[in-house]
Amino acid sequence: MDILITGRKTQITDAFKERVEDKLASVVRLKDRVDRIEVQVTAYEHRSQPDQSIQVEITLRSKGPVIRAEGKADEKNAAFDAALDKLKAILRRAADRRKTHRGLRAHDIAPEDLADSMVPAALAPIPTAPAVTQPSVHNIAGLEVQGEGPLVVREKFFDAVPLTLAQALDEMELVGHDFFLYVDAQTNAPSVVYRRRGYDYGVLHLKLV
Repeated sequence: MDILITGRKTQITDAFKERVEDKLASVVRLKDRVDRIEVQVTAYEHRSQPDQSIQVEITLRSKGPVIRAEGKADEKNAAFDAALDKLKAILRRAADRRKTHRGLRAHDIAPEDLADSMVPAALAPIPTAPAVTQPSVHNIAGLEVQGEGPLVVREKFFDAVPLTLAQALDEMELVGHDFFLYVDAQTNAPSVVYRRRGYDYGVLHLKLV
């Protein structure tokens, strides 16, 4: 297993590297088949919150999903410890969820049990763009925009394989996000699983009409 430690706008000392490698040994015991661990340390010199001027991001890469956690503090060791604690919590929570919900499938859940979680809160109407006299028309990320349009557009494409609900929940826990977009293995419908409270989850499915 490789451990790659890099720094942005900061120097990485040998003492810091040794400490990181020693502490990451506990992660290897928690997560099997880890191919590479990446630790990135970033310094923000002009951050408005000095106690968060150092950010450490730990990424586990394996044959399964990518697992990531980050921590912030006023110095490297404290930021790394915070990120490591979050990473361990993510791994333990994912393991606990698999034990509790082993064998979970979408067809095992009664529709009425998910009724509340599948109905999103009322959405505010999307404001229409103000009229512009003789607007210029241009294309941004495949979207035809009139006038100045959005200042920043980021467009990303990801390879995806259909997942069961249980697999999608695992993926969400491992990346440490509050939601996860996936393609449902049963229906091939674009779907989103999201965290509600504690260990409660909601699922949204798009139905093409």
